[in-house]
Amino acid sequence: MAQIEKLPFAGDEEQAQAGGFVGLLTASCRHIALLAAMIATCGSLFFSEVLNWLPCQLCWYQRILMYPLTLILTVGILRRDRGMHWYALPLSLAGMGVSTYHYLEVMKIIEPSPCSGVVPCSVDYLTPLLTGPLSFVKIPFLALVAFTIISIMLGNFAVADDQALPAEGRAQATARWWAVGIVAGTVVVFLALAALV
Repeated sequence: MAQIEKLPFAGDEEQAQAGGFVGLLTASCRHIALLAAMIATCGSLFFSEVLNWLPCQLCWYQRILMYPLTLILTVGILRRDRGMHWYALPLSLAGMGVSTYHYLEVMKIIEPSPCSGVVPCSVDYLTPLLTGPLSFVKIPFLALVAFTIISIMLGNFAVADDQALPAEGRAQATARWWAVGIVAGTVVVFLALAALV
């Protein structure tokens, strides 16, 4: 229990202590969703802008659904918006659908649809890098994992009671700093990776 009290993003420590891991997860779910969205956004930009991997048409659809989530989740946390799942969850669920379809195409489980873009939607940049037991990991799979994490966390937040939000005061300020730290930290890490490549 002492560890939960030390975690500033736990929000309402009493609820986190009462619920154990589930309470901690509920208190942190918005931040976990934001972290997943930031990693997916920066990762897709890293692939296209640093590694020069051209995105296909379905990749663009996934980007269109993911990029706004970083802003929506950040603003929702900063404004302490209890209803942010109403406008963030549809984007993440739609992203799950597009990512699943794209992954099935890349894995050749379904016939690839004709693509009007420069890059075919069945292109697989990760196969030369990930072989053996990791050969199932493709870029659409990474997007699917991110959209799934975001959807689960937002669903958890949607059904949680109001105690999942930190009370006004120090806990709320700490939750805001965690949101800013997640955004800034993710950007810094990916900029450092870009400098190394």
